Amino acid sequence: MNGRGSSNRLSSTSGFRSRISFLMLSMFSTMAALYVAGRLWLDSENRVYLIEELDRRTGQGHSAISVDDTLKIITCREQQKRLAALQTELGKASQEGFVSKNLLDNSERDSKKKLLAVVGVSTNFGNKKNRDAIRKAWMPTGAALKKLEEEKGIVIRFVIGRSSSRGDSSDRAIDDESRRSNDFIIINDHVESPQEQAKKTKLFFVHAAENWDAEFYAKVNDNIYVNIDAVGAVLASHLDKPRVYIGCMKSGEVFSQPENKWYEPEWWKFGDGKSYFRHASGEIFAISKALAQFISINRSILRTYGHDDVSAGSWFIGLDVKHVDEGKFCCASWSSGLSLSLSLSLSLSPPLDIKDSEKENAIASFCSSY
Repeated sequence: MNGRGSSNRLSSTSGFRSRISFLMLSMFSTMAALYVAGRLWLDSENRVYLIEELDRRTGQGHSAISVDDTLKIITCREQQKRLAALQTELGKASQEGFVSKNLLDNSERDSKKKLLAVVGVSTNFGNKKNRDAIRKAWMPTGAALKKLEEEKGIVIRFVIGRSSSRGDSSDRAIDDESRRSNDFIIINDHVESPQEQAKKTKLFFVHAAENWDAEFYAKVNDNIYVNIDAVGAVLASHLDKPRVYIGCMKSGEVFSQPENKWYEPEWWKFGDGKSYFRHASGEIFAISKALAQFISINRSILRTYGHDDVSAGSWFIGLDVKHVDEGKFCCASWSSGLSLSLSLSLSLSPPLDIKDSEKENAIASFCSSY
């Protein structure tokens, strides 16, 4: 009896233990499964995040744009910044009561037809007789000057700076003459001096390019006579050349002796041979609009030498410029009657009572500087 009961208790105890073991194993298996599932889910989330971050940083996702689009966006943003800065500056200027003359004149200038040429006659304080002779010979005055601009598209102005003693009798005399004739460009930032002629020529081109929209800009000395009709015809024949430099082309010796009339202070820059590069004679030469704009934009870094003709030639070295050696712009060509000749037949100018022999003498004297 005792043996049978003992065996029954042992069998029931072992069954109970086996059930507990099974339950514990099941719980452990369940927990292990949950742990593994959680880790797998976490890993998958990390992979998704990493893929999205990679796409975002490499630009391979849905937000990717082409290189061209990116450059357009950058350019647009830069233009917006510049526009905002300009608007700020314009607002400040308006508050201070200043409005750019160019802005005021834009609509008026656009409504007019484009000019053929702006001609600047370089003069100085002691040359009033030259100016009066030019006004009587080939440069119209008053309403005729305006008519020349409207009908032939040619603007002519005397170009002069200021006295070293600002406001003295020389300045007052020029101001009075300018009020009467209305045919001057007075460069207030330039002091008249023979040594500063090159700077004066540069400032003329800057002023002319900023105030008139023309195909050509020409510089003329006030000791020569010019046939404006012929000069206009020569310039018109080169309208197909966007960057052209027209004149009596020459070279020549560089003088290193200070006592020489044509002394070049920086003679040592022209090499061992001391010979000038090709350039137009300073009596009269013309440049196209693109070159005048180039001078205007780069005015602060363009070098000037002892003479304005050499300086002008140096500004175009290294540029894609067409040099035109125009014989009609040379003093020796006055017999052709096309350029450096006394024009008495201009309908817009009052005729002079001068005989042919006197005319030749006048021409010679007005070309005597070269």
